[in-house]
Amino acid sequence: DVLLLPVSLHEQEEAGGSLGLQRSTAAAARVVCGPGLRRHGEAGLVVSKCGLLRHKQPSVYWVDSQQKRYVPVKGDLVIGIVTAKSGDVFKVDIGGSEQAYLSYLAFEGATKRNRPNVQVGDLIYGQFIVANKDMEPELVCIDSCGRPNGMGVIGQDGLLFKVSLGLVRKLLTPQCDIIQDLSKVYPLEIIIGMNGRIWVKAKTVQQTLIVANIMEIGRA
Repeated sequence: DVLLLPVSLHEQEEAGGSLGLQRSTAAAARVVCGPGLRRHGEAGLVVSKCGLLRHKQPSVYWVDSQQKRYVPVKGDLVIGIVTAKSGDVFKVDIGGSEQAYLSYLAFEGATKRNRPNVQVGDLIYGQFIVANKDMEPELVCIDSCGRPNGMGVIGQDGLLFKVSLGLVRKLLTPQCDIIQDLSKVYPLEIIIGMNGRIWVKAKTVQQTLIVANIMEIGRA
């Protein structure tokens, strides 16, 4: 593992430049920057938060940290709460420092005449298509082909709870079998958001609470 400590851009330049990551030998390969890294120049990356450098083949890099507040990242799938309707967009609380916006056209089959049935207080599972410090975060509930692919309004009869961002990343790793083990005991539906929110629904309310309590223990 590589431990990264963020410093100012000036300090990084004095130390010999920014973080250089080797690319794949294939000419078409490109480095994908995840949370905690941002591009600087043509061949370097700047570290923006403390943590461990992680790598996923072929060339995806991010910093695994213990931050408490979620920072939107383009491509992340998150669970949001609709807080307001404003013209043609919905305001969505995603647990960050600012709310995201979601167009009514960002749903499967939505048109000006056929608007989605979304109400204030509804839970939304969506993906960021815009997430940077200079623009308001934007969510959609369809993929690049216009299909929902599991996204959209989440049912009202489950349980929403919050866990640490580190636990979410752990649950989403291929090596983690917590969810598989739980589903063998309690058949369930589960949605995990990268913003630390988890929605779960089992056969009964009691089973749902048991599953949530087991997963919340992972905070420690």
